[in-house]
Amino acid sequence: MADLNYLGRRIRHARTQAGLTLAQLGAEVGIAPSQLSLIENGHREPRLTALNAIASRLGVTVSELIEPTPPSRRDALEVELEAAQSTQAYRELGLPEVRPPRTVPDDVLTALVGLHRELERRNRLAIATPEEARRANTRQRLHMQQRDDYLPEIEELAEKDVSDAGHDTGALTHRTVGLMAERLGLEIVHVDDIPHSARCVLDLENGRIYTPLASIPGGHGLRSLALQAMAHLRLGHGEPKDYGDFLRQRQEASYYAAACLLPRAAATAFLIRARDEHDIAIEDLRDAFGVTHEAAALRFSNLATSQLGIPLHVLRVAGDGAIVKAYENDGLPLPVDATGATEGQTVCREWSARQAFARRFRTTEYYQYTDTPAGTFFEATQTGTTGADEFAITVGVPYKESRWFRGRESTIRTVSRCPDLSCCRRPDAEVAARWGGRAWVSPRVHTHTFSPLPQGTYPGVDDGELYAFLEAHRGDAHPEG
Repeated sequence: MADLNYLGRRIRHARTQAGLTLAQLGAEVGIAPSQLSLIENGHREPRLTALNAIASRLGVTVSELIEPTPPSRRDALEVELEAAQSTQAYRELGLPEVRPPRTVPDDVLTALVGLHRELERRNRLAIATPEEARRANTRQRLHMQQRDDYLPEIEELAEKDVSDAGHDTGALTHRTVGLMAERLGLEIVHVDDIPHSARCVLDLENGRIYTPLASIPGGHGLRSLALQAMAHLRLGHGEPKDYGDFLRQRQEASYYAAACLLPRAAATAFLIRARDEHDIAIEDLRDAFGVTHEAAALRFSNLATSQLGIPLHVLRVAGDGAIVKAYENDGLPLPVDATGATEGQTVCREWSARQAFARRFRTTEYYQYTDTPAGTFFEATQTGTTGADEFAITVGVPYKESRWFRGRESTIRTVSRCPDLSCCRRPDAEVAARWGGRAWVSPRVHTHTFSPLPQGTYPGVDDGELYAFLEAHRGDAHPEG
Protein backbone atom coordinates (compact mmCIF):
# COMPACT_ATOMS: atom_id res chain seq x y z
CA MET A 1 0.00 0.00 0.00
CA ALA A 2 2.97 2.30 0.62
CA ASP A 3 3.94 2.12 -3.08
CA LEU A 4 0.39 3.10 -4.14
CA ASN A 5 0.53 5.94 -1.65
CA TYR A 6 3.76 7.24 -3.17
CA LEU A 7 2.41 6.72 -6.70
CA GLY A 8 -0.70 8.72 -5.92
CA ARG A 9 1.26 11.51 -4.31
CA ARG A 10 3.64 11.72 -7.26
CA ILE A 11 0.68 11.96 -9.66
CA ARG A 12 -0.87 14.71 -7.51
CA HIS A 13 2.47 16.53 -7.28
CA ALA A 14 2.97 16.40 -11.05
CA ARG A 15 -0.64 17.48 -11.66
CA THR A 16 -0.41 20.52 -9.41
CA GLN A 17 2.96 21.41 -10.99
CA ALA A 18 1.18 21.31 -14.36
CA GLY A 19 -1.59 23.57 -13.02
CA LEU A 20 -4.38 21.09 -13.66
CA THR A 21 -7.41 20.23 -11.54
CA LEU A 22 -8.68 16.71 -11.05
CA ALA A 23 -11.52 17.40 -13.46
CA GLN A 24 -9.22 18.80 -16.14
CA LEU A 25 -6.73 15.91 -15.98
CA GLY A 26 -9.53 13.36 -15.78
CA ALA A 27 -11.21 14.76 -18.87
CA GLU A 28 -7.99 14.65 -20.89
CA VAL A 29 -7.04 11.07 -19.98
CA GLY A 30 -10.56 9.65 -19.86
CA ILE A 31 -10.78 8.96 -16.12
CA ALA A 32 -13.60 10.19 -13.88
CA PRO A 33 -12.38 12.77 -11.31
CA SER A 34 -13.66 10.54 -8.47
CA GLN A 35 -11.58 7.62 -9.74
CA LEU A 36 -8.54 9.84 -10.21
CA SER A 37 -8.96 11.06 -6.63
CA LEU A 38 -8.89 7.47 -5.38
CA ILE A 39 -5.67 6.90 -7.32
CA GLU A 40 -4.05 10.04 -5.90
CA ASN A 41 -5.03 9.04 -2.37
CA GLY A 42 -3.45 5.60 -2.78
CA HIS A 43 -6.75 3.71 -2.64
CA ARG A 44 -6.79 2.39 -6.19
CA GLU A 45 -4.11 1.07 -8.53
CA PRO A 46 -4.37 2.52 -12.05
CA ARG A 47 -4.20 0.29 -15.12
CA LEU A 48 -0.97 0.51 -17.07
CA THR A 49 -2.73 2.20 -20.03
CA ALA A 50 -4.18 4.84 -17.69
CA LEU A 51 -0.79 5.36 -16.03
CA ASN A 52 0.86 5.86 -19.42
CA ALA A 53 -1.81 8.40 -20.38
CA ILE A 54 -1.41 10.32 -17.10
CA ALA A 55 2.39 10.38 -17.39
CA SER A 56 2.22 11.54 -21.02
CA ARG A 57 -0.19 14.39 -20.22
CA LEU A 58 1.82 15.54 -17.19
CA GLY A 59 5.11 15.49 -19.08
CA VAL A 60 6.83 12.89 -16.89
CA THR A 61 7.87 9.27 -17.33
CA VAL A 62 6.11 6.29 -15.81
CA SER A 63 9.34 5.39 -13.95
CA GLU A 64 9.26 8.81 -12.29
CA LEU A 65 5.69 8.23 -11.10
CA ILE A 66 6.32 4.76 -9.69
CA GLU A 67 9.52 5.67 -7.84
CA PRO A 68 8.95 4.48 -4.23
CA THR A 69 9.82 7.78 -2.56
CA PRO A 70 7.71 10.82 -1.66
CA PRO A 71 7.90 13.72 -4.13
CA SER A 72 8.48 16.36 -1.44
CA ARG A 73 9.37 16.78 2.23
CA ARG A 74 5.75 17.67 2.93
CA ASP A 75 4.59 14.41 1.37
CA ALA A 76 7.20 12.48 3.35
CA LEU A 77 5.85 13.96 6.58
CA GLU A 78 2.25 13.17 5.65
CA VAL A 79 3.14 9.56 4.76
CA GLU A 80 5.03 9.09 8.03
CA LEU A 81 2.14 10.59 10.03
CA GLU A 82 -0.35 8.31 8.31
CA ALA A 83 1.83 5.24 9.01
CA ALA A 84 2.31 6.24 12.66
CA GLN A 85 -1.44 6.61 13.19
CA SER A 86 -2.05 3.13 11.77
CA THR A 87 0.06 1.37 14.42
CA GLN A 88 -1.44 -0.68 17.22
CA ALA A 89 0.25 1.55 19.82
CA TYR A 90 -1.59 4.62 18.50
CA ARG A 91 -4.94 2.86 18.15
CA GLU A 92 -4.72 1.76 21.78
CA LEU A 93 -4.70 5.43 22.81
CA GLY A 94 -8.25 5.82 21.49
CA LEU A 95 -7.41 9.08 19.74
CA PRO A 96 -8.83 10.13 16.34
CA GLU A 97 -6.67 10.12 13.23
CA VAL A 98 -5.44 13.51 12.09
CA ARG A 99 -5.71 14.23 8.36
CA PRO A 100 -3.94 17.58 8.04
CA PRO A 101 -5.18 19.72 5.15
CA ARG A 102 -2.72 21.60 2.96
CA THR A 103 -3.35 24.72 5.00
CA VAL A 104 -1.57 23.20 8.02
CA PRO A 105 1.97 24.66 8.14
CA ASP A 106 4.93 22.31 7.66
CA ASP A 107 6.32 23.09 11.11
CA VAL A 108 3.07 21.90 12.73
CA LEU A 109 3.23 18.69 10.71
CA THR A 110 6.89 18.28 11.68
CA ALA A 111 5.95 18.61 15.35
CA LEU A 112 3.21 15.96 15.04
CA VAL A 113 5.57 13.52 13.32
CA GLY A 114 8.24 14.25 15.92
CA LEU A 115 5.81 13.39 18.72
CA HIS A 116 4.99 10.07 17.06
CA ARG A 117 8.69 9.27 16.65
CA GLU A 118 9.26 9.91 20.34
CA LEU A 119 6.22 7.79 21.23
CA GLU A 120 7.60 4.92 19.17
CA ARG A 121 11.06 5.30 20.73
CA ARG A 122 9.59 5.17 24.22
CA ASN A 123 7.50 2.14 23.34
CA ARG A 124 10.67 0.36 22.21
CA LEU A 125 12.42 1.30 25.43
CA ALA A 126 9.48 0.10 27.49
CA ILE A 127 9.90 -3.44 26.17
CA ALA A 128 13.72 -3.38 26.11
CA THR A 129 13.84 -4.53 29.72
CA PRO A 130 15.92 -7.40 31.06
CA GLU A 131 12.78 -9.57 31.31
CA GLU A 132 11.72 -8.89 27.73
CA ALA A 133 15.28 -9.46 26.57
CA ARG A 134 15.32 -12.83 28.32
CA ARG A 135 11.99 -13.86 26.81
CA ALA A 136 13.12 -12.83 23.33
CA ASN A 137 16.41 -14.67 23.78
CA THR A 138 14.55 -17.80 24.87
CA ARG A 139 12.32 -17.64 21.78
CA GLN A 140 15.39 -17.32 19.58
CA ARG A 141 17.13 -20.24 21.30
CA LEU A 142 14.10 -22.51 20.86
CA HIS A 143 13.75 -21.43 17.23
CA MET A 144 17.35 -22.42 16.53
CA GLN A 145 16.84 -25.67 18.42
CA GLN A 146 14.03 -26.55 15.99
CA ARG A 147 16.45 -25.93 13.11
CA ASP A 148 19.32 -27.88 14.70
CA ASP A 149 21.21 -24.58 14.90
CA TYR A 150 21.63 -24.66 11.12
CA LEU A 151 20.76 -21.94 8.58
CA PRO A 152 21.41 -23.30 5.05
CA GLU A 153 20.60 -20.02 3.29
CA ILE A 154 23.35 -18.21 5.21
CA GLU A 155 25.72 -21.13 4.67
CA GLU A 156 25.33 -20.81 0.91
CA LEU A 157 25.78 -17.04 0.95
CA ALA A 158 28.92 -17.27 3.07
CA GLU A 159 30.46 -19.98 0.90
CA LYS A 160 29.84 -17.91 -2.22
CA ASP A 161 31.31 -14.73 -0.71
CA VAL A 162 34.43 -16.52 0.53
CA SER A 163 34.91 -18.27 -2.82
CA ASP A 164 34.39 -15.04 -4.78
CA ALA A 165 37.16 -13.46 -2.70
CA GLY A 166 39.56 -16.16 -3.91
CA HIS A 167 39.82 -18.20 -0.71
CA ASP A 168 39.78 -21.97 -1.06
CA THR A 169 41.62 -23.55 1.86
CA GLY A 170 43.09 -22.91 5.30
CA ALA A 171 42.33 -20.14 7.75
CA LEU A 172 40.63 -17.03 6.36
CA THR A 173 43.22 -14.24 6.40
CA HIS A 174 42.73 -10.61 7.38
CA ARG A 175 43.63 -9.70 3.80
CA THR A 176 40.85 -11.88 2.41
CA VAL A 177 38.37 -10.31 4.82
CA GLY A 178 39.56 -6.91 3.57
CA LEU A 179 38.96 -8.00 -0.03
CA MET A 180 35.47 -9.17 0.88
CA ALA A 181 34.81 -5.72 2.35
CA GLU A 182 36.13 -4.02 -0.79
CA ARG A 183 33.69 -6.02 -2.92
CA LEU A 184 30.93 -4.33 -0.89
CA GLY A 185 32.50 -0.90 -1.33
CA LEU A 186 33.76 -0.85 2.26
CA GLU A 187 37.09 -0.15 3.95
CA ILE A 188 38.07 -1.68 7.30
CA VAL A 189 39.49 0.96 9.64
CA HIS A 190 40.98 0.19 13.06
CA VAL A 191 40.48 2.95 15.64
CA ASP A 192 40.99 3.28 19.38
CA ASP A 193 37.81 5.19 20.24
CA ILE A 194 35.02 2.71 19.41
CA PRO A 195 31.97 3.57 21.57
CA HIS A 196 32.04 1.45 24.72
CA SER A 197 28.54 0.13 23.98
CA ALA A 198 29.51 -1.09 20.46
CA ARG A 199 31.75 -3.87 19.19
CA CYS A 200 32.21 -2.25 15.79
CA VAL A 201 30.54 0.47 13.71
CA LEU A 202 29.40 0.29 10.09
CA ASP A 203 29.46 3.75 8.48
CA LEU A 204 27.32 3.42 5.35
CA GLU A 205 27.71 7.06 4.30
CA ASN A 206 31.50 6.87 4.02
CA GLY A 207 31.83 3.16 3.31
CA ARG A 208 33.83 2.22 6.40
CA ILE A 209 33.82 -0.52 9.00
CA TYR A 210 35.34 0.77 12.22
CA THR A 211 36.80 -1.94 14.42
CA PRO A 212 38.96 -1.72 17.57
CA LEU A 213 42.73 -1.98 17.39
CA ALA A 214 42.74 -5.41 19.05
CA SER A 215 40.39 -8.33 19.54
CA ILE A 216 37.73 -7.94 22.20
CA PRO A 217 38.20 -10.23 25.22
CA GLY A 218 35.79 -13.12 25.06
CA GLY A 219 36.48 -14.30 21.54
CA HIS A 220 35.41 -11.46 19.23
CA GLY A 221 38.33 -11.41 16.80
CA LEU A 222 38.85 -8.57 14.33
CA ARG A 223 38.02 -10.76 11.33
CA SER A 224 34.76 -11.84 12.94
CA LEU A 225 33.79 -8.26 13.85
CA ALA A 226 34.34 -7.04 10.29
CA LEU A 227 32.44 -9.99 8.83
CA GLN A 228 29.52 -9.39 11.18
CA ALA A 229 29.34 -5.79 9.98
CA MET A 230 29.32 -6.96 6.34
CA ALA A 231 26.64 -9.52 7.18
CA HIS A 232 24.10 -6.80 7.95
CA LEU A 233 24.44 -5.62 4.35
CA ARG A 234 24.57 -9.05 2.77
CA LEU A 235 21.52 -10.22 4.73
CA GLY A 236 19.49 -7.06 4.09
CA HIS A 237 19.08 -6.10 7.73
CA GLY A 238 17.33 -2.86 8.63
CA GLU A 239 16.62 -1.08 11.87
CA PRO A 240 15.27 -3.71 14.32
CA LYS A 241 11.54 -3.52 14.97
CA ASP A 242 11.89 -4.87 18.51
CA TYR A 243 14.30 -6.70 20.77
CA GLY A 244 13.50 -10.07 19.24
CA ASP A 245 14.30 -8.71 15.78
CA PHE A 246 17.57 -7.28 17.12
CA LEU A 247 18.58 -10.67 18.54
CA ARG A 248 17.68 -12.43 15.29
CA GLN A 249 19.80 -10.02 13.26
CA ARG A 250 22.70 -10.34 15.67
CA GLN A 251 22.59 -14.14 15.57
CA GLU A 252 22.37 -14.17 11.78
CA ALA A 253 25.36 -11.80 11.54
CA SER A 254 27.38 -13.98 13.92
CA TYR A 255 26.36 -17.06 11.96
CA TYR A 256 27.50 -15.49 8.67
CA ALA A 257 30.87 -14.57 10.18
CA ALA A 258 31.35 -18.10 11.54
CA ALA A 259 30.34 -19.64 8.20
CA CYS A 260 32.99 -17.49 6.47
CA LEU A 261 35.73 -18.26 8.99
CA LEU A 262 34.92 -21.98 8.99
CA PRO A 263 33.29 -22.63 5.58
CA ARG A 264 30.77 -25.46 5.55
CA ALA A 265 32.47 -27.68 2.96
CA ALA A 266 35.95 -27.41 4.44
CA ALA A 267 34.84 -27.64 8.07
CA THR A 268 32.51 -30.57 7.41
CA ALA A 269 35.23 -32.48 5.54
CA PHE A 270 37.60 -31.86 8.46
CA LEU A 271 35.02 -33.12 10.98
CA ILE A 272 34.10 -36.19 8.93
CA ARG A 273 37.77 -37.22 8.81
CA ALA A 274 38.01 -36.75 12.58
CA ARG A 275 34.80 -38.72 13.13
CA ASP A 276 36.02 -41.60 10.96
CA GLU A 277 39.16 -41.69 13.12
CA HIS A 278 37.05 -41.46 16.30
CA ASP A 279 39.00 -38.33 17.18
CA ILE A 280 36.68 -35.29 17.03
CA ALA A 281 38.18 -32.50 19.16
CA ILE A 282 37.09 -28.88 19.28
CA GLU A 283 40.68 -27.81 19.91
CA ASP A 284 41.70 -29.30 16.55
CA LEU A 285 38.86 -27.53 14.73
CA ARG A 286 39.92 -24.32 16.47
CA ASP A 287 43.56 -24.63 15.42
CA ALA A 288 42.83 -25.73 11.85
CA PHE A 289 40.83 -22.59 11.07
CA GLY A 290 42.57 -20.09 13.34
CA VAL A 291 39.59 -19.14 15.51
CA THR A 292 38.86 -19.06 19.23
CA HIS A 293 37.79 -22.13 21.14
CA GLU A 294 34.32 -20.68 21.63
CA ALA A 295 33.97 -19.87 17.93
CA ALA A 296 34.96 -23.42 17.05
CA ALA A 297 32.48 -24.86 19.57
CA LEU A 298 29.62 -22.72 18.29
CA ARG A 299 30.46 -23.56 14.69
CA PHE A 300 30.51 -27.24 15.60
CA SER A 301 26.95 -26.83 16.89
CA ASN A 302 25.92 -25.58 13.42
CA LEU A 303 27.36 -28.62 11.66
CA ALA A 304 27.23 -31.49 14.16
CA THR A 305 23.57 -32.43 13.73
CA SER A 306 22.94 -31.14 10.22
CA GLN A 307 26.06 -32.66 8.61
CA LEU A 308 27.16 -35.46 10.95
CA GLY A 309 23.88 -36.47 12.58
CA ILE A 310 25.22 -35.87 16.10
CA PRO A 311 22.95 -34.17 18.68
CA LEU A 312 24.82 -32.03 21.20
CA HIS A 313 24.88 -29.21 23.70
CA VAL A 314 27.19 -26.21 23.90
CA LEU A 315 27.62 -24.02 26.98
CA ARG A 316 29.57 -20.94 27.93
CA VAL A 317 29.63 -20.74 31.73
CA ALA A 318 31.16 -18.00 33.88
CA GLY A 319 33.55 -18.75 36.72
CA ASP A 320 30.70 -18.41 39.23
CA GLY A 321 28.74 -21.13 37.44
CA ALA A 322 26.25 -18.83 35.71
CA ILE A 323 25.28 -19.67 32.14
CA VAL A 324 26.29 -16.99 29.67
CA LYS A 325 25.20 -18.81 26.52
CA ALA A 326 23.58 -22.20 25.96
CA TYR A 327 22.26 -24.40 23.17
CA GLU A 328 21.08 -28.01 23.22
CA ASN A 329 19.19 -30.43 21.04
CA ASP A 330 20.26 -33.57 22.89
CA GLY A 331 17.92 -33.37 25.88
CA LEU A 332 20.39 -31.97 28.43
CA PRO A 333 18.20 -30.59 31.28
CA LEU A 334 19.30 -26.96 31.23
CA PRO A 335 18.31 -24.90 34.28
CA VAL A 336 15.69 -22.28 33.36
CA ASP A 337 13.82 -19.51 35.15
CA ALA A 338 10.09 -18.73 35.13
CA THR A 339 10.37 -17.11 31.68
CA GLY A 340 12.09 -20.17 30.19
CA ALA A 341 15.43 -18.35 29.98
CA THR A 342 18.61 -20.22 30.87
CA GLU A 343 21.10 -17.34 30.73
CA GLY A 344 22.14 -16.34 34.26
CA GLN A 345 21.05 -19.65 35.77
CA THR A 346 23.63 -21.66 37.69
CA VAL A 347 24.68 -25.03 36.32
CA CYS A 348 25.08 -28.05 38.57
CA ARG A 349 28.41 -28.35 40.36
CA GLU A 350 28.75 -31.86 38.99
CA TRP A 351 28.68 -30.78 35.36
CA SER A 352 31.92 -30.61 33.42
CA ALA A 353 31.63 -26.83 33.09
CA ARG A 354 32.03 -26.49 36.88
CA GLN A 355 34.38 -29.40 37.48
CA ALA A 356 36.91 -28.08 34.96
CA PHE A 357 37.62 -25.03 37.14
CA ALA A 358 38.93 -27.30 39.90
CA ARG A 359 41.87 -28.43 37.77
CA ARG A 360 45.27 -26.98 38.55
CA PHE A 361 46.57 -27.33 34.98
CA ARG A 362 44.14 -26.24 32.26
CA THR A 363 46.11 -26.19 29.02
CA THR A 364 44.13 -29.05 27.47
CA GLU A 365 40.45 -29.93 27.34
CA TYR A 366 38.88 -31.61 30.35
CA TYR A 367 36.78 -34.72 29.72
CA GLN A 368 34.15 -36.42 31.87
CA TYR A 369 30.90 -38.38 31.81
CA THR A 370 27.95 -36.89 33.65
CA ASP A 371 24.93 -38.93 34.72
CA THR A 372 21.76 -36.79 34.76
CA PRO A 373 18.02 -37.50 35.12
CA ALA A 374 17.88 -37.25 31.29
CA GLY A 375 20.70 -39.76 30.71
CA THR A 376 24.48 -39.85 30.58
CA PHE A 377 26.42 -37.24 28.63
CA PHE A 378 30.05 -37.07 27.54
CA GLU A 379 31.48 -33.56 27.88
CA ALA A 380 34.68 -31.79 26.84
CA THR A 381 35.44 -28.46 28.50
CA GLN A 382 38.09 -25.82 27.89
CA THR A 383 38.54 -23.00 30.41
CA GLY A 384 39.83 -19.48 29.78
CA THR A 385 39.93 -15.97 31.19
CA THR A 386 38.82 -12.51 30.09
CA GLY A 387 40.72 -10.13 32.33
CA ALA A 388 39.75 -11.03 35.89
CA ASP A 389 36.85 -13.30 34.91
CA GLU A 390 37.01 -17.02 34.18
CA PHE A 391 34.82 -18.90 31.75
CA ALA A 392 34.37 -22.43 30.48
CA ILE A 393 33.34 -23.63 27.02
CA THR A 394 31.69 -27.05 27.04
CA VAL A 395 30.66 -29.29 24.15
CA GLY A 396 28.73 -32.39 25.18
CA VAL A 397 26.90 -35.26 23.51
CA PRO A 398 24.76 -38.22 24.64
CA TYR A 399 26.76 -41.23 25.83
CA LYS A 400 26.26 -43.26 22.64
CA GLU A 401 27.83 -40.46 20.56
CA SER A 402 30.98 -40.31 22.71
CA ARG A 403 32.62 -42.97 20.51
CA TRP A 404 33.41 -40.29 17.93
CA PHE A 405 35.30 -38.01 20.30
CA ARG A 406 38.77 -37.63 21.71
CA GLY A 407 38.76 -38.11 25.46
CA ARG A 408 36.10 -40.81 25.42
CA GLU A 409 38.42 -43.04 27.48
CA SER A 410 38.04 -40.68 30.46
CA THR A 411 37.39 -42.50 33.74
CA ILE A 412 35.95 -39.41 35.42
CA ARG A 413 32.23 -39.79 36.02
CA THR A 414 29.93 -37.65 38.14
CA VAL A 415 26.29 -37.86 39.11
CA SER A 416 23.97 -34.85 38.85
CA ARG A 417 20.45 -34.92 40.26
CA CYS A 418 19.64 -31.31 39.38
CA PRO A 419 17.08 -29.80 39.23
CA ASP A 420 16.59 -31.67 42.51
CA LEU A 421 17.66 -29.09 45.10
CA SER A 422 19.30 -31.75 47.24
CA CYS A 423 21.89 -32.30 44.52
CA CYS A 424 24.05 -29.25 45.07
CA ARG A 425 21.90 -26.31 46.18
CA ARG A 426 20.31 -27.42 49.45
CA PRO A 427 22.86 -27.97 52.25
CA ASP A 428 23.12 -31.09 54.34
CA ALA A 429 20.77 -30.76 57.33
CA GLU A 430 23.55 -31.34 59.88
CA VAL A 431 25.85 -28.82 58.22
CA ALA A 432 23.04 -26.26 58.02
CA ALA A 433 22.30 -26.73 61.73
CA ARG A 434 26.01 -26.38 62.53
CA TRP A 435 26.40 -23.03 60.75
CA GLY A 436 22.91 -21.52 60.94
CA GLY A 437 23.11 -18.14 62.68
CA ARG A 438 26.90 -18.42 63.08
CA ALA A 439 28.01 -16.98 59.79
CA TRP A 440 27.37 -13.90 57.68
CA VAL A 441 28.11 -13.62 53.99
CA SER A 442 28.43 -10.52 51.83
CA PRO A 443 27.00 -11.64 48.47
CA ARG A 444 28.36 -10.57 45.13
CA VAL A 445 25.62 -8.63 43.32
CA HIS A 446 25.54 -8.41 39.52
CA THR A 447 24.87 -4.69 39.13
CA HIS A 448 23.64 -5.08 35.55
CA THR A 449 20.47 -6.69 36.91
CA PHE A 450 19.41 -3.29 38.25
CA SER A 451 20.03 -1.41 35.01
CA PRO A 452 17.75 -1.03 31.99
CA LEU A 453 19.29 -1.43 28.57
CA PRO A 454 20.98 1.72 27.18
CA GLN A 455 18.44 3.97 25.52
CA GLY A 456 19.48 3.68 21.92
CA THR A 457 17.94 2.92 18.53
CA TYR A 458 19.54 -0.51 18.75
CA PRO A 459 19.10 -2.30 22.09
CA GLY A 460 22.22 -1.95 24.19
CA VAL A 461 23.76 0.83 22.09
CA ASP A 462 24.18 4.39 23.36
CA ASP A 463 23.00 6.60 20.47
CA GLY A 464 24.64 9.74 21.83
CA GLU A 465 28.04 8.09 22.05
CA LEU A 466 27.62 6.41 18.66
CA TYR A 467 26.70 9.58 16.77
CA ALA A 468 29.48 11.55 18.50
CA PHE A 469 31.92 8.90 17.26
CA LEU A 470 30.62 9.13 13.67
CA GLU A 471 30.81 12.91 13.71
CA ALA A 472 34.38 12.77 14.98
CA HIS A 473 35.43 10.53 12.07
CA ARG A 474 33.24 12.05 9.36
CA GLY A 475 35.96 14.26 7.92
CA ASP A 476 38.73 11.65 7.95
CA ALA A 477 39.76 11.31 4.31
CA HIS A 478 42.32 8.65 5.17
CA PRO A 479 41.70 7.56 8.75
CA GLU A 480 44.62 6.16 10.65
CA GLY A 481 44.63 2.70 12.15
